Amino acid sequence: MQSLDPARIVQNCYVVADLEEGCARFNRLFGIGPFVGGNSFELGDHVYRGRPAPPVAMRGVFVQSGDLNIEIVEVNSRTPSAFADMFGAGEEGLHHVAMFCDDYAASRDRFVAAGMPVASEFVLGFGPQICYIDARQPLGHMIELYPENAIIRGMYAQARDAAARWDGRQLIVPWA
Repeated sequence: MQSLDPARIVQNCYVVADLEEGCARFNRLFGIGPFVGGNSFELGDHVYRGRPAPPVAMRGVFVQSGDLNIEIVEVNSRTPSAFADMFGAGEEGLHHVAMFCDDYAASRDRFVAAGMPVASEFVLGFGPQICYIDARQPLGHMIELYPENAIIRGMYAQARDAAARWDGRQLIVPWA
């Protein structure tokens, strides 16, 4: 497999059992905040291991830690998915690292050719397709791929800007 630029890994994502408690724990441990988001959403138009599958219901936030974005998600459905592949109900841990791709399909196909299948692929409500590559065998977690997209980049920018001006008072703030 042709290697990809390691500087392109932009995020670590953790699954937690309870979003508010998870945010409070990360704040206590690392002093980071605020956590941007917190609303419920579904990842729809879901294809799980090559077959149509129900949407995945979840809640999530972004928070900035230096140059790294951290996503924390609470998964609220047990439908087969890249999330259910990693964690059972109430289990927590590092789920994936995320990368932007100049050529989404080519990047996805390189991982698949290297023996790492697509576990879940979704079309987001605002258009872009994303996927979770099953990299558990070589890395112990999934890899999320998404194309360059102004809305997704804007979400990253909002978390980064919120961290730069955070006064420490409100731990979870809504998306602007």
